[in-house]
Amino acid sequence: MKPARAALRRLGGALVLALLGAAAQAADLLAPGARAGDLIFREGTEAVSAAVMAVDRGAYSHVGMLVGQPGNWQVVHATPSEVRGRPDGVVVDALAFFLDPRRSRRHAVYHVEAGDEARQRAVALALSMQGRPFRIADPAGTYCTELVWKAWRDAGMDLDVRFTSLALPLLPGNYLLPSDLLASPRLRPLAPATPLPARS
Repeated sequence: MKPARAALRRLGGALVLALLGAAAQAADLLAPGARAGDLIFREGTEAVSAAVMAVDRGAYSHVGMLVGQPGNWQVVHATPSEVRGRPDGVVVDALAFFLDPRRSRRHAVYHVEAGDEARQRAVALALSMQGRPFRIADPAGTYCTELVWKAWRDAGMDLDVRFTSLALPLLPGNYLLPSDLLASPRLRPLAPATPLPARS
């Protein structure tokens, strides 16, 4: 019985170290200079991501807004549920969760060219939408690109984007696609973080 307990303790210690390493790695995945209010795009792994990519023909299928600070980054985003029992809607997730390979193939951070006051207002507005349903054609809800665009617009920063007209079955209309948002002259891509050297 003692060897089994010792093995469990070793396994538990290894698990804690792995989790701490994953959190540190997620923090290091962000580009230097990232700030709360900046936008983080990802290419998702789910069927809905493939559908967005097919319609948009862009590089990314989803976007959220960074909130928090280095070492404790979170992402506020509007999404179909990614957690069992959680409804579709606007949620705040840890950066490590948002970028987990089960949900993200790759990502990029874009800096919003804005002053500190507008940045603080945009973050507060995005966070105030927590719990709003995820909907693509319902004013009572919102979707990922619309969430971050509205937060910055209502904070006084026009991202100067163009919506795309889509003849979707049952849901025709004008939509803000990820590539539309990426074309904003107010966004600047941040260089990716330099990977940490491998530990020997």
